Amino acid sequence: MVTPLDINDNIMKQSIRDHVNFLIKKGVNCLYPLGTTGEMHLLTVEERKKVAEIVVEEANKRVTVFIHTGAMNQKDTIELAKHANKIGADGIGVVSPSFFSVNAREMEEYYLSVARSVPEDFPLYLYNIPQCSGNDLKPETAERIAKQAANVIGIKYSFADMLRTFEYLKVNNGNFSVVSGCDKLFHEILTMGCDGTISGISSVYPEPFVAVYKAFNEKNLEEARKQQKIANALADILRNGSNMAYFKAGLKMRGIDMGHMRKPLLDLTEDQTEELKNQLKSYSSIVGA
Repeated sequence: MVTPLDINDNIMKQSIRDHVNFLIKKGVNCLYPLGTTGEMHLLTVEERKKVAEIVVEEANKRVTVFIHTGAMNQKDTIELAKHANKIGADGIGVVSPSFFSVNAREMEEYYLSVARSVPEDFPLYLYNIPQCSGNDLKPETAERIAKQAANVIGIKYSFADMLRTFEYLKVNNGNFSVVSGCDKLFHEILTMGCDGTISGISSVYPEPFVAVYKAFNEKNLEEARKQQKIANALADILRNGSNMAYFKAGLKMRGIDMGHMRKPLLDLTEDQTEELKNQLKSYSSIVGA
């Protein structure tokens, strides 16, 4: 989910509520706010708590809500994890430590500390995005963590390595939920046995992703592949999540104003916005926008 600039502004609070309802109406079955797409490391702890509270309240148990609580230091991560549990979220996701290199022992200690800071029945997904964090959470480390913390139930893996994805599926004797952050591989990872995707592109265009999941579960593989092609085209237009400003501009074109980018990130220029509008025109009728 995309996060607005000023969390304390009443208009922005309503925008978050509008976005929650938009996604639920479109058929998304789980919300995962405050991850990469939510500009996580650019928000304060208090801002992140406020967004989490609004999302949980507005969702009102209509869909599952996992709050991403990974932060730049362990203390903040644990504070956000406890807060997510307190406000009634269904679980949490936690990105690996970022920027500073950590070894396997430190990675293990980090996740076990977070997992043990919340009730043992409160689910936690590991989150590995090594191209951004600078640290790789390897399957053998995930295995050790899962064996020691029963509430570590799976992992979100956001790097396009299918062989590594297979390795994660073996963790805990195969009793380990694996979801992908690679939007363009959604259909493929479902065929591998993964449970789903945590998709940035679908925060703007959830329709083809919902359609892929529905068609796959109905064993209509031709339709699933067709919808995946639409999802892939939209992913390319929206720059595959490399610049969140495209997400915010796209949402604004769909009637949801999620505010400005948090500096040092910047909004799109007028020329970029116009180009995006032209590229998205042909997909409005396809997705029923």
